[in-house]
Amino acid sequence: MKAHTKESQSAMTPETSLQSLKDGNNRFLTATQVARNLNAQVDATSSGQYPFATVLHCIDSRVSAEHIFDQGIGDLFSIRIAGNFVNEDILGSMEFACKLAGTKVLVVLGHTACGAVKGACDHARMGNLTALINKIEPAVEAVPLPADEASRTSGNIDFVNTVAAKNVEMTLSNIRSNSAILNEMEAKGELIIVGGMYDIANGKVTFYA
Repeated sequence: MKAHTKESQSAMTPETSLQSLKDGNNRFLTATQVARNLNAQVDATSSGQYPFATVLHCIDSRVSAEHIFDQGIGDLFSIRIAGNFVNEDILGSMEFACKLAGTKVLVVLGHTACGAVKGACDHARMGNLTALINKIEPAVEAVPLPADEASRTSGNIDFVNTVAAKNVEMTLSNIRSNSAILNEMEAKGELIIVGGMYDIANGKVTFYA
């Protein structure tokens, strides 16, 4: 498969861009990935890049957007930070990717058994990690159940995964609230902003409606 060109990027809509990610994850699940000459794609993209999607996801070594969506070089803008939250710098990167570079879909991708979310559930404190954990803890507080504090820890994987989903939801809200550019693009139908959850046990991405 060839790398995307300006023409192929322009021909994609937000809807077909999202579908391409869904199709790619299905290929990943069924071990029917597209055969790519990555070296040829390096050469093809040396004079420009035309990705169709931007994905914010965790640094977790098991969660690589290019792999789980079966995409090649030049297909995705990949933003990675533990806990997949946004700050001013990440929002700026998203605005560049979507408004200036032309991506049509913006995905906030959480994942099950997230270590950063576990740290937030346990209110971990260690060096610079403390500031990162503080940014995820609002999602912990936003999940009301279970009420028993003893069950609101990393030892309760159902709670962890519920918090991870809530963190994605709150990150989507933060994007729309704090980026007038991305919010306007979505309102005009130029961009789809969507959340999803990657299951590390089976490789499946579930997109939120």
